[in-house]
Amino acid sequence: MNLEVYLNNHLQKSTAKSYCYHINKFILLNRNTEHYNYRKVMGYLEELRKGYPPNTLKNILFALKKYYAFLIEIGVRKDNPAQSIKFRDAKETPIQHQDLFTDKELRQLLEPRKERYPFLTLRNRIIISLLIHQAPTSGELVQLELNDIDLEKATIQIKPTSLTNNRILPLKAEQILLLYKYINTDRKALKTHRNDKNALLLGKLGTPIQIEDIGYLISTYQKQYTKKLTSITIRQSVITNLLSKGNDLRRVQTFAGHKHLDTTEKYKQTGIKALQNAIEKHHPIQ
Repeated sequence: MNLEVYLNNHLQKSTAKSYCYHINKFILLNRNTEHYNYRKVMGYLEELRKGYPPNTLKNILFALKKYYAFLIEIGVRKDNPAQSIKFRDAKETPIQHQDLFTDKELRQLLEPRKERYPFLTLRNRIIISLLIHQAPTSGELVQLELNDIDLEKATIQIKPTSLTNNRILPLKAEQILLLYKYINTDRKALKTHRNDKNALLLGKLGTPIQIEDIGYLISTYQKQYTKKLTSITIRQSVITNLLSKGNDLRRVQTFAGHKHLDTTEKYKQTGIKALQNAIEKHHPIQ
């Protein structure tokens, strides 16, 4: 297995291309990178810090972490010297809690409706159901394969991305029935010679769905809401609602696949903060 194949197997196509560029540049500018330790990797990143903005530097760091994960995969080394590196000066967009959805509002998405393409009805219900019950990212959804679903154990495996960890989550009873019917009937009808992969979710032409397809599907529900509805706000809402119900922070971190606990902590909101956000958004005197 070469690096490019490894990245494409673990990441979205656009992310894999970006990471490949940063890794190749790292290898070109340095000697014996496969034997670098923490200090040398950090030294390279500190040098880049002088000319790159924080968010770009963060992406380069993620790329290097994948590079060393690849070296571990092929047996070149046993540790990842970049794994514990984390930059805290990259600006992150704060969670806008006042713009998120309650459980009741999210459940409205599960109500049956007439679809433009009837043969995609079951697939669309599965996508929405997964977003609400397991809260995957769009990138994780498009990576789902048939063997990620275990109907006997009632579980789904969500593979890792650059920002999230691998995890196995339980399926709801209604999801098991939907998936069983979809896999054995609707998906077989959709599948064509164009589908050379084991993708779970297929489009109307029989090819694996793309992130843009998920965005379009969600946009067709927007008229039901005044707040902006996206895969991101759905995921953020599910995580926030779990924490507001008093679920353990570590368990929610595992559920969401967050690599770091402080990422999960961003979703916590005190009563005072919630009130402050509501006042800032709705008070007539601005």
